[in-house]
Amino acid sequence: MRLKSIYVLGLIILIALTQCKKSEKTENKPNFIVFIADDVSWDDLRAYGNEYVKTPNIDSLSSEGLVFKNMYLTTSSCSPSRNSIITGRYPHNTGAPELHSQPPMEMTTVAEALKEGGYYTALSGKFHMGAYARRGFNLIIEDKKLNGLGGEQQWVKTLEDRPKDKPFFMWYASIDAHRSWGENNFSGTHDPEALTPPEYLVNDYLTKQDLGNYYDEITRFDYYIGKVVATLKKQKVYENTVIIVMADNGRPFPHSKTRLNDQGVKTPFILTYKKDKISGETQSLISAIDIAPTILEYAKLEIGENYQGKSFKKVLENPDTPFRNYVFAEHNWHDYEAHERMVRSKDFMYIENNRNQFAQRGPLDAINSDSYASLLAQLQTGEISEIQKEIFLSPRPKREFYDMEKDVFQRENLIEEKSYQEAIQHLQSILEKWKIVTGDSQPDEITKDWYEKRPGPVKAPNSLKTSHHGKRGEFPGASKNATQINNQGPF
Repeated sequence: MRLKSIYVLGLIILIALTQCKKSEKTENKPNFIVFIADDVSWDDLRAYGNEYVKTPNIDSLSSEGLVFKNMYLTTSSCSPSRNSIITGRYPHNTGAPELHSQPPMEMTTVAEALKEGGYYTALSGKFHMGAYARRGFNLIIEDKKLNGLGGEQQWVKTLEDRPKDKPFFMWYASIDAHRSWGENNFSGTHDPEALTPPEYLVNDYLTKQDLGNYYDEITRFDYYIGKVVATLKKQKVYENTVIIVMADNGRPFPHSKTRLNDQGVKTPFILTYKKDKISGETQSLISAIDIAPTILEYAKLEIGENYQGKSFKKVLENPDTPFRNYVFAEHNWHDYEAHERMVRSKDFMYIENNRNQFAQRGPLDAINSDSYASLLAQLQTGEISEIQKEIFLSPRPKREFYDMEKDVFQRENLIEEKSYQEAIQHLQSILEKWKIVTGDSQPDEITKDWYEKRPGPVKAPNSLKTSHHGKRGEFPGASKNATQINNQGPF
């Protein structure tokens, strides 16, 4: 009887210790929320100096967290960018370098790694990544009716309904601020007359109104972030939650979306984690492929060889810590034929335009905008500035080079300047090395234009479909089997 009692007591103690260890393990794991906006440029938030946009909740997060001044996406195109972020790989290495293309099923995501590591994972809003990514989420809410116009209405519900005994990873994918604009509760938040368009757009009422509607949708995105933060605080998990606010590509305006300049691939990126008291700002050069490894390191999970990025946790511990020497980006088909490559260092940016015979006016949604119509009208009257006229230039320069300290908006191409030739040759060689070791390629039979190139906006874009519509060419990287290459490239 005594031996039986001792056995039972021992079993109880063992179970208690196991539960305790399990509880400690769970409690020590941070939660993660990634808020990813649709089509928002880096300088369209107050944390980056924008005086017009109303984003009180993001402002609050930025005051409590770390603002990244030089976070770069790997492309300025929706689905390739999202696939790149969630896999920690360059677009041509995901097997989905073009808009609306899908990685192969064997590709893995940070969500999948977290799920296997004991996390509850959920996606709410815009999905846009392909069947392979579904494995990574316990819950996916992508129904447009449920998610609402901005894609945010189910965010709080996912927090309320989650299992409370697991750490969580939430991918909150807004449809804001994506064209076309719709009437909603935030319409009219920004007075067009109070706005000053950036210098590469026309300063007229049509453009101001267009910009105001865009800012209204950013404010809606901000509103729902506030509701999520309030819920985290109510559940007493705010301090143990790593919160990221970012975008997938630049604003849906000419000179921004699908471009490899700062307006296209430099993203706002704010990270708040109260538990570690992370705050301030960092100038460190970081790539979006570094996000997934950083999350995994914080979660104390293995960072597999499939991730081409590296964890920037040391930057979070000390914002003055240098990180990358180089970031890379690529632009492939997005409505129109394209093949462009970019490398940026701390001081300079170098771009190769491999389809330079075509003007780079932007994607179809940007061309069908009032802002574009104003630019076209100015072009026809001859009252257009050099930077505004750039989107109509054909042929474009084969190569571009910018001094990033002196030229914030990449106005002056210095590719012929003698004093910069050493720096140009250096970045050219770095870009070439990156292409070789990551398996990038420039196919002869590349995906062609799916829409006719018309000079002005068209209200019925489907009327512009070409004979190539729906047909894919060879993907960059396919001939090199790039999906099997994990080389990180120059760092």
